[in-house]
Amino acid sequence: MNKKHLIKQTVSNKKATARTLGLSVLTCSMMLAMGTATADEAKATTVAEAFTQGSAKVDLNLRYENVAQDNALKDADALTLRTRLTFATADYYGLSALVEFEDSRQVAGVNDYNDAVGNNPEYSVIADPETTELDQAFLQYKNSGFQGRLGRQVIALDNMRFIGHVGWRQDRQTFDALALQYAIDGFTIDYDYIYKRNRIFAEAKDVDSKDHIVNASYKFGVGKLSAYGYMLEEDKPVENGIDTYGVRFAGATDLDAVKLLYAAEYATQDSDSAGQSFSADYMLGEIGVGVSGITVKLGYEVLGSDDGEYGFSTPLATLHGFNGWSDQFLSTPKEGLADLYASIGGGVIGGKWALIYHDFSADKSSATVDDLGSEINAVFSVPVQKHYTLGVKYAAYSAGDAGAAKVDTDKVWLWANAKF
Repeated sequence: MNKKHLIKQTVSNKKATARTLGLSVLTCSMMLAMGTATADEAKATTVAEAFTQGSAKVDLNLRYENVAQDNALKDADALTLRTRLTFATADYYGLSALVEFEDSRQVAGVNDYNDAVGNNPEYSVIADPETTELDQAFLQYKNSGFQGRLGRQVIALDNMRFIGHVGWRQDRQTFDALALQYAIDGFTIDYDYIYKRNRIFAEAKDVDSKDHIVNASYKFGVGKLSAYGYMLEEDKPVENGIDTYGVRFAGATDLDAVKLLYAAEYATQDSDSAGQSFSADYMLGEIGVGVSGITVKLGYEVLGSDDGEYGFSTPLATLHGFNGWSDQFLSTPKEGLADLYASIGGGVIGGKWALIYHDFSADKSSATVDDLGSEINAVFSVPVQKHYTLGVKYAAYSAGDAGAAKVDTDKVWLWANAKF
């Protein structure tokens, strides 16, 4: 048996195990829920009351973004308004529903940008296309630690390094899914079957899928321990699949006037696509201290490479929150990525500020790729009264030796948010 056949057989066995585990989670959760003597007291006693006692929310986000790159593309400017309208019914004997619409519009004709779906390709990319769409719509059942959701929804696990909502973009990421959760005494287990990925590019790049998501965690005094298996597969006739298994621990401990923060994570990944099989590892170590309102962190993250031919992939992550806000590494280079970073942040005049520095390098260096550049990030945001938030954010990326694939990039954001 050759190596590629062995890898394919191993991946197949892991997928079968994951499907069995997912069904086991479903069965056990339903049995636990049905075994409870009584449901929590319902907030509504009739279906009509569930609607009349429901709640409505409005979320408005006005943002200006500028992108300047050291290449032939024109500098980009975008002023967009995202409007999100949400209605959730009251609880009716454990049952409830939520529907949410999202609209993103260009404002005042400030629209000189490549929106990532085919408009204005001569400009740098700002991935906020105009769109009006159904953002969430699900039915939910809750009963004594069990929660089940069916429909379009937000799914965000751990720190969203692998599964998240990409909330920074105006059109956030949601999933069409069956989501099951059982939680008791600090222990939580999630199983999600995702059958469509509603990505951040309006509906132009949504992906039908057959993703199995399993995440189990336990919270105790000094942190949270998680173990997970994410088996991702696009629903298309060609062979494809990314299977990731890992463990994460993150927490904080108070030492008199000092807070000690820490995180560690390891994952292994198998990718099988178009007859090619690859394997890569992920590692994270982070340490920090908080004292007198100031928090300082130092971290090292590695998205590994398979001998310079494949880079560890996180296609469902909230990618903007990792490896620099200029979004140079939304896909991992085939040489992999090592990110050494340091941050400092705190509060001032009622708001929050942070400065972050990243130093990037290849996990598996080649003759032409080793230094992948560096980046400086800065942000300040401040709440205004109860419903409003103002913010400014900056990212400056300096290219390394990755050639034309990476260029010096500056990005600036100004925003105003209102929630009612």
